[in-house]
Amino acid sequence: MKMSASLEVGFLEGAIYSDGTPVASVAFWNEFGHGGNFPAPPRPFFRPMIAKESPSWPAKMAALVKATDGDGPKIMVMMGEDIQGALIDSIRSADVAPLSDTTLALRAKFGNSPEKITLKDVLAAQRAVADGTATLASGTQAKPLDWTGHMLNSTGYRVIK
Repeated sequence: MKMSASLEVGFLEGAIYSDGTPVASVAFWNEFGHGGNFPAPPRPFFRPMIAKESPSWPAKMAALVKATDGDGPKIMVMMGEDIQGALIDSIRSADVAPLSDTTLALRAKFGNSPEKITLKDVLAAQRAVADGTATLASGTQAKPLDWTGHMLNSTGYRVIK
């Protein structure tokens, strides 16, 4: 009997932020950037991971076929774990555009509570940056792609039979 399966790795359906925004949407905006009133540059982490890792996937899968005596479901799970791990590493180590001073001011003021930020707060942060009175976040709070850790912790995989 022939059975086929596929593997999905990334930000799966159902992963959301506290305000209901899908994590996949935020990941997309990070990957490709976005315009609007408060634009952000692209900060690619997914495509570089695929470019770096995908050449090794056939050999890894072949090795898993041997190691598991061809146990298809086990192979797919192990590949999912491997690719998810590579995605997490890519988010953590991505060399991407730095955050704007406005974003750094907001992170300094609101800590790990971005859901509390209002338009009024953004405009106040922009004014503080412009007049040189803003306190800017540093260290891990200044790292792009990983403010609260929610996107990072929302990576996942699933095998579809």
